[in-house]
Amino acid sequence: MRKLVTVPVSLLGAAAAGLAYAHKVEPNLFRLRRYEVPVLPRGVRPFRILQVSDIHMIPEQYRKVRWLRSLAALEPDFVVNTGDNLSHPDGVGSVLDALEPLMELPGAFVMGSNDYLAAKPLNPTKYLRGGDPSKRTRGQGPANDWQKIRDGFTKAGWLDLTNRTDRLTLPGAAGPVVGLVGVDDPHIRRDDYATASSALTTATEEEPAPGAQSASGTSGTHSAARTLPGTDVTIGVVHAPYRRVLDAMSADGLPLILAGHTHGGQLRLPLYGALVTNCDLDRRRAAGLSTYAESHLHVSAGCGTSRFAQVRFCCPPEATLLTLTPRS
Repeated sequence: MRKLVTVPVSLLGAAAAGLAYAHKVEPNLFRLRRYEVPVLPRGVRPFRILQVSDIHMIPEQYRKVRWLRSLAALEPDFVVNTGDNLSHPDGVGSVLDALEPLMELPGAFVMGSNDYLAAKPLNPTKYLRGGDPSKRTRGQGPANDWQKIRDGFTKAGWLDLTNRTDRLTLPGAAGPVVGLVGVDDPHIRRDDYATASSALTTATEEEPAPGAQSASGTSGTHSAARTLPGTDVTIGVVHAPYRRVLDAMSADGLPLILAGHTHGGQLRLPLYGALVTNCDLDRRRAAGLSTYAESHLHVSAGCGTSRFAQVRFCCPPEATLLTLTPRS
């Protein structure tokens, strides 16, 4: 009789401890990931990109603000913000305060659905079941003051990549010129890659030396890619990594795509990984650096959560420092 009581109580205790950890501890275990990505043409000097994503700021999250401000000490060449800065309408000031030191650096951004629309409670069982992402609409509900975030970013000189293309010339005598093509959030169907990529032109990589072989094992040129004219490399930027956008960017030959949105699954299980991605991307690409067709894809697990689901398990909040190097 004692065993029948003890076992359930112990399980309840373990569950309560796990929930307390997921709610109180892990959401504050901020970390920095580092990756080296060989995507640059030969002769282009390496440079570093700091990606921040899914801040989901709530007022009085002072620890998160301090951590984000501290990232400026990394001195990256530029910053890419992949959206969802807000989880509370009153979080705008805290976002701009947290990112103020980073906004002294060159940067670019796209918006996410939670920048535009106020967060609302979501049935967790519905979230875990997933669903058909193709049925999502352009989004409805009370709006956030997202224009104030956009204006703060652009006033600091960050490039707005909302369905458009732009370029960054990095400081230095041999500063690389980086092309950036971004789309608005596919999660609420605001993406327009055709418009965003209209400035790209087809360029064929240089002819190999006589007798040399291409990456496919045959002599001749590599397949043509579309790039922004006058740049050394062109990178794709999107908030939610829906396959329709990733397919288009990869088909254009963009060597690197940066995304967020998934929170790395937010809830992960050992040996299994993310439970869901909240889009049509497969679970194994829910966070970190992977390959997608012919492109490198980096999906940030982000550094925040919805204010209605402030839990993380086996998925600490993060930012990422990517060092881009020449291809071998």
